[in-house]
Amino acid sequence: MSDSLDLPISKIADDVRSGTLCAADLCRDSLARIAAGADLNAVLTASATSSTAAAELIDKRRSQGEGLGKLAGVPIAVKDALCTIDAPTTSASKILTRVDASGVAGSTPEHGWRPPYDATVVARLRAADAIIIGKTNMDEFAMGSSNENSAFGSVKNPWDPARIPGGSSGGSAVSVAARLAPGALGSDTGGSIRQPAALCGVVGVKPSYGRVSRFGLVAFASSLDQVGPMTPDVRSSARLLEVIAGHDPADSTSSRLPVGNYEAACDQDVSGLKLGMPAEYFADGIRDDVKACVLASIDRLKDAGASVVPVDMPHTRYGVGTYYVVATAEASANLARFDGVRFGLRVEAPKSDLEQMYQATRQAGFGPEVKRRIMLGTYVLSAGYYDAYYIKAQKVRTLIARDFDRAFEKVDALVTPVTPHAAFRFGARSTDPLAMYMEDVYTLPASLAGVCGISVPCGTVTPDDGDRPMPIGLQILAPAFEEERMFRLAAGAEATSSFLGSLPPSN
Repeated sequence: MSDSLDLPISKIADDVRSGTLCAADLCRDSLARIAAGADLNAVLTASATSSTAAAELIDKRRSQGEGLGKLAGVPIAVKDALCTIDAPTTSASKILTRVDASGVAGSTPEHGWRPPYDATVVARLRAADAIIIGKTNMDEFAMGSSNENSAFGSVKNPWDPARIPGGSSGGSAVSVAARLAPGALGSDTGGSIRQPAALCGVVGVKPSYGRVSRFGLVAFASSLDQVGPMTPDVRSSARLLEVIAGHDPADSTSSRLPVGNYEAACDQDVSGLKLGMPAEYFADGIRDDVKACVLASIDRLKDAGASVVPVDMPHTRYGVGTYYVVATAEASANLARFDGVRFGLRVEAPKSDLEQMYQATRQAGFGPEVKRRIMLGTYVLSAGYYDAYYIKAQKVRTLIARDFDRAFEKVDALVTPVTPHAAFRFGARSTDPLAMYMEDVYTLPASLAGVCGISVPCGTVTPDDGDRPMPIGLQILAPAFEEERMFRLAAGAEATSSFLGSLPPSN
């Protein structure tokens, strides 16, 4: 296998357009790496036939003098919550599978639901001549922070296979960290791109709410979900976001604001930008070594010409509680469609009774964490509790958004940690839901406010219960639809760090 897949996305695409690289060779190399890295369990379904055919067609078009798109020949992995017409879509749940020939429900992702259409972001990747190389593993229905909730097994962190990769987009993060593909798409509802990106040492972007179409994304929480890129470097994420962003008539929540030149923003320096440091993100709970690493990254931005001032975000402490009321309420409504009638798994009840069939299907199809969140969401929406919980949570969500508004009146962006510590060992928090939910304490507020954010690798720390250095990330948050400013700062942070190009030791 060549090292061409390790190049930045822009370089790969330029070389395919010029004929220096062959799209078919890149595709074969990516498929070979996925097969060699099968122990990581990052890719649920490798699209060998369709990806090879697409790559060969790109080479043929180039040989005939046809112009190619911005992602010409670049293999891209996509989270299995995104619909693909040529590959199964399961959201890592048995309920989106069918009974196989042996009578077992949801035994493999190959028996997953096959959508009759592509998600808008997938269609835009194809239109830019990217190669959809496979579907990545994830926490079931994007509900989780460790990727331990997949119906098809946990994803392993390539920096230390005994540790979690983060979630819910853990498969996408690992695919990029282990260089199985030069880029991937994930989805971020409360930190599901940024948190695994930080824990796996890659760049992960949560666009502003409405910046990217949600059409064809299996819904978790509709007022929070966003699709975004994950790549080894900032500029590659900028190019990917340029391709997938923009208004979509099929998604009424997508914005009509024009898409910026995110790649060009990466060439601007950070001089003159004012950054805010919220004290609430550096308080009790963060490990000293993580805090020191993040502060060192912020100091390097200061040395590059940015200024840093303290800001107050007083409602940050309510972020976790607010999120787990709003998100579970929306999940309860969204997941009601999985009933065994229209698509996916169907388990016949002993009696031919519709309600019993619903119950049997959902009991067999949903995993424990999904059931927990459905029950919590149904409870907060129920009569007598709607005002006390759901309406109150929406009011607090507004207060959190106002915290960001006030902060952005004073500063251009916020700089914070992404996670309070590095990746933990499998099983360390799986029996304590509250401890697991606190993993997203620094990412949830931005999701509730709808602003854009990015995780940029800023160094490594060694956990107390291990001897391998593990990556962590710096989070940069910018006002809604100010992705250009976010990329400008992210590129500056990357340029001042020595992490760029670092590979997991197992590679």
